[in-house]
Amino acid sequence: MKFAQLLMKSGSVSGIPKQVERFSKFSPSPLSMKQFIDFGSANACEKTSFVFLRQELPVRLANIMKEIDFLPDKLLSTPSLKLLTSWYSQSLLELIDFLEKDPDDKGVLKSFTQALVNIRNRHNDVVPTMAQGVVEFKDAFGVDPVTNQNVQYFLDRFYMSRISIRMLMNQHTLIFDGSVNPAHPKHIGSIDPSCDVVEVVKDAYESSKLLCEQYYLTSPDMEITQVNSKVPDQPLHIVYVPSHLYHMLFELFKNAMRATVETHETSLTLPPIKVRVSLGDEDLTIKMSDRGGGVPLRKIERLFSYMYSTAPSPVHEGNSRNAPLARYVNLCGSSHPP
Repeated sequence: MKFAQLLMKSGSVSGIPKQVERFSKFSPSPLSMKQFIDFGSANACEKTSFVFLRQELPVRLANIMKEIDFLPDKLLSTPSLKLLTSWYSQSLLELIDFLEKDPDDKGVLKSFTQALVNIRNRHNDVVPTMAQGVVEFKDAFGVDPVTNQNVQYFLDRFYMSRISIRMLMNQHTLIFDGSVNPAHPKHIGSIDPSCDVVEVVKDAYESSKLLCEQYYLTSPDMEITQVNSKVPDQPLHIVYVPSHLYHMLFELFKNAMRATVETHETSLTLPPIKVRVSLGDEDLTIKMSDRGGGVPLRKIERLFSYMYSTAPSPVHEGNSRNAPLARYVNLCGSSHPP
């Protein structure tokens, strides 16, 4: 297969294609937030987590590596995709190394936790690297509608897979690294059983505001309202991963601020960004509104395409990327996801 050929050319271990075939025959185990909470809060067992993850993580990695094989040959041949596939192959090999190790050995458990930290760090730049690969492919060969649709389908699954893999690794490393974050003592791994939604909104706004003022020397204010239909006049709390919520809001605020500032660049004042947070019996809704000029109807369908962005292209300076406020916002979801 193409993925195997690519790994062979890049000097990866020849056994990787065989392992991809082996583990991709299994389906990832479905997990709910409740299962994460129940396991992490009731005397979590590191041995149990180890035995599960040493099988589950290779399955998830192999499944997405298998799907990479269906990408266009020209996309796979870009320098960025070659680098990315080498990360995945190395991580798969490191995880497979634990399959036959003794789960009762404390040293093995410690080594496994450190291996997960190393793998997580190795994959920190997967999103911008994949984004750069798509840019390289698009600039060199252009994109037809069929290819665009195929890449869109793959990237949706690729990023969902990445989120799930990092969630599993984060839960294990945060729960079993032997320390408790003093700032968040009640967190179960990365999950906050009582996540204050409005506070996360404010944090995301402040971070985006800082970037906006660094780039544009000004920023719009925020007006926030909250409606709690379950417990009126009380703060909104949900079971959630604060870093995930923060990340989504941060990207939305960056978009809203850029559009607002650029649309009203000749005005003396900027219209505020309005946020409404509503908690119903079943769902939480966060509505963000800005006066950034809107989007023409003919472009609406393109908004969720990874191949389309309203932001200026990043500027190259040597080996670095100095990007405007909304770097890669639409291209690949974000610049640095959870």
